[in-house]
Amino acid sequence: MKKRWIGIILAVLLLTNGMTFYLAKRETVFGNDLSPQEAIKMQYLKTFIKKNYLRKVDEKKFYTGQLKGIVASLEDPYSEYYTKKEMQDLMDFTQASFYGVGMVLAPGDDDLITVVSAIKDSPADKAGITTGDKIIKVNGKDYRGENLSQAVEAMKGKEDTKVDLQILKKDEGIKTLTLVRKKISLDTVISQKLEGNLAYIGIQQFSDHTAEEFSNHVKKVVDENTKGLILDLRGNPGGVMDGATEIADQLLGKGLIVSAKDREGKIVDKVESDEKALDLPMVVLMNKGSASASEILAGALKDHKRATLVGDQSYGKGVIQIVKTFPGGDGIKLTVAEYFTPNGVSIDKKGIAPDVKVDLDPNAKGIGLNFYKEDKQLQKAVDLLKDKN
Repeated sequence: MKKRWIGIILAVLLLTNGMTFYLAKRETVFGNDLSPQEAIKMQYLKTFIKKNYLRKVDEKKFYTGQLKGIVASLEDPYSEYYTKKEMQDLMDFTQASFYGVGMVLAPGDDDLITVVSAIKDSPADKAGITTGDKIIKVNGKDYRGENLSQAVEAMKGKEDTKVDLQILKKDEGIKTLTLVRKKISLDTVISQKLEGNLAYIGIQQFSDHTAEEFSNHVKKVVDENTKGLILDLRGNPGGVMDGATEIADQLLGKGLIVSAKDREGKIVDKVESDEKALDLPMVVLMNKGSASASEILAGALKDHKRATLVGDQSYGKGVIQIVKTFPGGDGIKLTVAEYFTPNGVSIDKKGIAPDVKVDLDPNAKGIGLNFYKEDKQLQKAVDLLKDKN
């Protein structure tokens, strides 16, 4: 069975349908490896809470909380137990379609919900929310990094309904914004021919159909007269890993794209490209919002010297999770391995450094084709490719 690699909220996820998972009886979430004293203490704790807590305990939520607590005890921001609804939201993300305000979020080291990126042209993007902003409140309720799933759920809702966000911005302090929810259904690839026989392709997220989209856009903007390609991965939080590796396969000659090792240092997976490749000079644009699968693609192109990386340091998400769905529709995401670029480099918590660092003008209103006159990174990419011709 083919493995699907996916990345979500700064995570690179490995979907392994053949994985087995054992759950004890529903009456308890504690395994047989507990000592009798530990088991008694656990049962006493449950009984004590149910008997003395100020309000009535919801048995269903109580059980769910226990499952979430087990995974949370790992203190790993990328491992989590998902309810059935949360698992469906995960699948919606991989299909690049959902209702909300258009942000990719992750728990920060300060336990605040941190914006990885605002999806281009989404309500969040139009409101000026950017990488590094902190989500403090949603509809007046406080949320921390450990409550990320609940916060995301609160931000979703019916189309054209409003959601109030309190946001901590690094240079502006706390701001309160009211956003209108929209259907975030992404065409994940955009492209345009540029002057000087250059081609621009931007990838906003890696979904199930991104590799096919990319191929179609290459046919649209690349011809026999094309002198160079700009690949824009800025603000791309990752997504379906197959999309990233299939695109790398189109751009690289024969060689390693990415490898993954478990806690024993054993290689558990690797992806390689074939000999066919798009033979064009390339520049890859990236920034702090480029994460996960974006870093896999950028790292492979950099290590094989197939592209010049321009912009800023990437986010640094280099661990792998397995995602397993249980019979009831709920499931777990668990960190099991670390990935490495073709040169054996781990980028987790470090990111990938650009070959040419270019800072954006702090007063720039945006990036990309619509903001070319303000986008110094894109301008530099064009200049580099012109110099090669």
